[in-house]
Amino acid sequence: MGIGISVLLIAAGLILALAVEATVSGLDIQVVGWILVAAGVLGLVLEIALFAPRRRYPARDVVEVARPADRVVVDDRPVVEERRVYGDGRY
Repeated sequence: MGIGISVLLIAAGLILALAVEATVSGLDIQVVGWILVAAGVLGLVLEIALFAPRRRYPARDVVEVARPADRVVVDDRPVVEERRVYGDGRY
């Protein structure tokens, strides 16, 4: 149950418990309203307490930096140095 559903249950329950004065035979609308409020509050508490810690993002001041010593590059190719010689003997 998400936060939106919990708030919706709380609002609907409070409307039924406090604002509706209709009577239905065999059903107490005020009790149904308080049950909806209790279910909404329970859902909201569980959503915040249990599921919210999973959604936290890492702190912005924590940065992982890879140092050059951590990376190993293996290259078996021979090193070829290219030099261009111009007509007057300079490189």
